[in-house]
This record gives sequence, C-alpha cells and structure tokens, in this order.
Amino acid sequence: MSHESHHAASGGGKVVGAIVLLAVVYVGTLIAGLPQKATELIVASSAAHATDAHATDAHAADPHAADSHAVEGDAHGAADSHGAEADIVAPPVWTVIPFVLLLGAIAVLPLIPFTEHWWESNLHRFQLATVLGLLTLAYYGFLHEKPIEGHFPAHYVADYDATGFNWEEITAILGNAVAQEYVPFIVLLFSLYTICGGIRIEGDLQANPMTNAIFMGAGGLLASFIGTTGAAMLFIRPLLETNSERKHVVHTVVFFIFIVCNCGGCLLPIGDPPLFLGYLAGVDFFWTMSLWPAWLLCNGLLLVVYLLLDELVYYRRETEADITRDIRKIRHMKYMGLGLNGPLLLGVVAAVAFLDPSKTVPGTDWHPWLYLRELVQLGLVALSLALGSNAVRKANTFNYHAIQEVAALFIGIFICMQPALQILGLNGEYLEANFLNSPSRFYWVTGGLSSVLDNAPTYLVFFKTAQVPGVGGATAGVDVNTLTAISLGAVFMGAMTYIGNGPNFMVKAIAEKSGVKMPSFFGYMAYSCLILLPVLAVVGWRTF
Repeated sequence: MSHESHHAASGGGKVVGAIVLLAVVYVGTLIAGLPQKATELIVASSAAHATDAHATDAHAADPHAADSHAVEGDAHGAADSHGAEADIVAPPVWTVIPFVLLLGAIAVLPLIPFTEHWWESNLHRFQLATVLGLLTLAYYGFLHEKPIEGHFPAHYVADYDATGFNWEEITAILGNAVAQEYVPFIVLLFSLYTICGGIRIEGDLQANPMTNAIFMGAGGLLASFIGTTGAAMLFIRPLLETNSERKHVVHTVVFFIFIVCNCGGCLLPIGDPPLFLGYLAGVDFFWTMSLWPAWLLCNGLLLVVYLLLDELVYYRRETEADITRDIRKIRHMKYMGLGLNGPLLLGVVAAVAFLDPSKTVPGTDWHPWLYLRELVQLGLVALSLALGSNAVRKANTFNYHAIQEVAALFIGIFICMQPALQILGLNGEYLEANFLNSPSRFYWVTGGLSSVLDNAPTYLVFFKTAQVPGVGGATAGVDVNTLTAISLGAVFMGAMTYIGNGPNFMVKAIAEKSGVKMPSFFGYMAYSCLILLPVLAVVGWRTF
C-alpha cells in the first residue's frame, strides 16, 4: 500500500471511529431518555399549534359557540402562554454587523495579497467565524432586554435575565442556530459529500460544448432526486477530468454551480434544503413536482446560453494542440463504487425523508427520536468508508477540505444571521401588507435575501410570513402562487453567490484543488448578474 493510500485509509478509519463514538454516546442518551423526551416535546408543540389554529378558526366562525366559563379559563391560559411572546421585539439593525463582516470577509479577504494565503486555512476561517459568532452571542448575553423565541427542540419563549447574564437567551440562540439548523444541515452535506466521494465516474470524453452541456443536464436532473450536494459531488470530478486538456474552464464550473448545485434541485423536497424545510412544515412531498415548468424553463435557458457561449467564444479560444490532445485522450466512461454507495446514497435520502421527529414513520404511529435521522446518515457514511474502496477515493483525490470549509464558515453564518432572521420574522406581517403583496415580489425578495443569507432559513421566514394558521392542504396554508414564488426564489437565487447554497462552496473548493482558478466572491457575482439574473427575470415574468 502506498503512503497516500495508507493516509486515505487511516483518515477514513478515524472518521469511522468518531462515528462509532457518536453512536455510543447517542445510545447513552437513549438510555437516559433524552431523545425520546425531545421528540415528545416536538410532537406536543406541533399538536398545540394545530389546536390553537383550529380554535382560532372556530372562534372566528362562531364567536358565541364556546361556553362562557371555558372562554374565561382559556383567556387566563392564553395570557400565560402568549404574554411572553407579546414582549418579543426585533433586535436593532446594528446587530447584523457581525453577519455583514463575515460576508465581507468571505468576499474580500481572498482578494487582498496580505490575507490571501492566511484565508486559505480552514482553521483561520473557523477562527474568524467563531469570533464574529461570539460577538453576536455577546449581544444576546448582555444587551438584549426582551424575550426571544427558541425552537429547539420545540417552540418556547426564552426570557431575559434583568439581573445578570442572559444564559437562557444564549441557549436559545445556540439551539436555534446550531442544534436546530446547523447540525442537520452539515450532517446531510457531509453524508452526501462523503458517500459520493466513494463513487467514481471515470473517463475522458471530448470536452466540447455539447458534452459539457450533457454533464450539466444530467446533473441538473439528478439533483432533484439525490440532492444538489449529491449530484454536484457525483458529476464535478468527471466534468473537471473531461475538461483537463482545456484552458478555458472557469465558465463551465460556474454554469455547473448554476444548474447542478441550485436550479436543478426544485422538483422534490430532498433536492434542496429550503424545500425540505417546507416539507417538514407540512407541504405535500410531491407538490414540488408542480414546479417542473419553471425548472424546465430555467435550466433549459441556462443550457442554451452555455452552449452558445462556449461554442461561439470559449471553445474557439482553445489551441489546436489542446483540442488534438483532448481528442487523443478520449476514454470510455466507467462507473466504480456504485454498487455499494448507490444504495447508501438512497439510504441517506430515505433517512431525510422519513425520519423526521415531527412526523410518524409511514405505516406506523411512531415518531423517530431526535437526531436518529442524523445518526442513520452518519452510519451510512461509516459503511461507505469501511466497506468501500480506498483506491476509488484516491482516484477521486477525495479529501475533507471542501466540506471542512463549508463547516468552518457556516457555523459562523448560522449564528451571525440570527438577528437578521429575527428582524425579518418579526416584521413579516408589515412587509407582506406593505411590500410583499404579490407573488412576484415574494419571488424577488426571497431570492435576493437567499443570495446573501443561507437560502434554507430565508425560505422558512417567508414561508411562515405567508402561511395562514390552521389551513392545511398540499401547500400547508400558503397560497399556491406565493409558495411557488418563495420556493423558486430560494432555490434558483441561491446560485447568485457562493454562500447562497452549501454545494456552491464545495464545488468551488474542488475546482480550485484541480487547478481551476475560480473567480472571487465578486467575480462570481459578475457571472451571476450578467448571465443568471436575466434568465431568472424571464422565469419570473413567465411564471408570475
């Protein structure tokens, strides 16, 4: 065994060992009854919200139907349960400064010669994200003097401590940002990234515009069924290998991010994190299939633009020597690692779809325990690493750098964005009444914020803003056109920046490791504003 192969194997062994340790710890928490208790709280909270919504609707329909004594008792209960919520206020606008600084660091530090090398370290990225996250937490610990809403494991109101440090609010923010959002987010990305790293599509086709377009079209279609992360990790390496003889590759990777990492993933909830959050909030699993006309229009236009741009501009810039070498090195496609990792990948998708603590497992009345979904995903990762071929991962030049970059930055992003999300959430009704009064506006505002915030929590804020309590149906109480606008805006415009969606960063990192000089944060935005934005304008015009 070579030194590199041994290193890959030992690295996989360490990850498997860490997963086994987590499983042992989880079993210990099961013995203590903690996940079961958390699931009970989640189920009770969901039932209470549904009961409150139905009671509100019944009272609106017949305000005299309730017995006067019951009404009197309910009034006292409502005062107790909702009084604290009435005191919740949005944090001041200046509290978004750490978030803005973190976005600015991501955009600017790679461009400055003095900081360019420093920024390449994931440890340094994590240190900066941690410092800015601590500044956000310090505001809630010392300065915020009103209650805030907590969502982990279920909804509650965290009161502030007027006499000292606000530990309860700090706990609520960490619960919202890390336990509720970051952990499921990063575990899903890590699982798809690692398992797909054990699958190799090997070959070297002729790197002409049509070949690249077929790669992106196939990835865009598959993105809805194995997730944008899974499709991106599966197709980016063979695409880069196919184009290894070409000099002009940057635009191809950018279009790959547009299509495979984002716009292709809107047909099923497992395709993109925002749609998965909508499914968890009650949207029918197959409702998103109704988005196929916009999916087809958006991805079709992007592929046409790519074909024209590559055929008329970039392919013509390649030298005869490069094209000849590309043709000479053509090799038929081979698929390795699919027999093991294909089913494991489907297992991740099934875990995400069916092991939600707030829903019963289909065909049963059992609610899965909290974090069982994440543990199952990690267990599938362990099987992939333990039983899969190290040779395949070595051929893929697989390492954890790209997912570590996402993990290092997004821990800070999820914490620092909490004030921004609270400001948007608490002003949602005002925005809807005075500005978000049409599906088109929902589309652009949701999409615009998804470009600079992570698109998953942004989707959820506008979903809750548009939702009518107590109304079910396939769209969970959201107007069909409005939900279409929110869904398309969040998914499609997550492609506008590197930070709009998790796979964007990973593909950028993999491409750079392969020698492609990817554009900076603002350089990428130049591509998205000049190419993607007009396409999205056409989609919005035709859809709304």
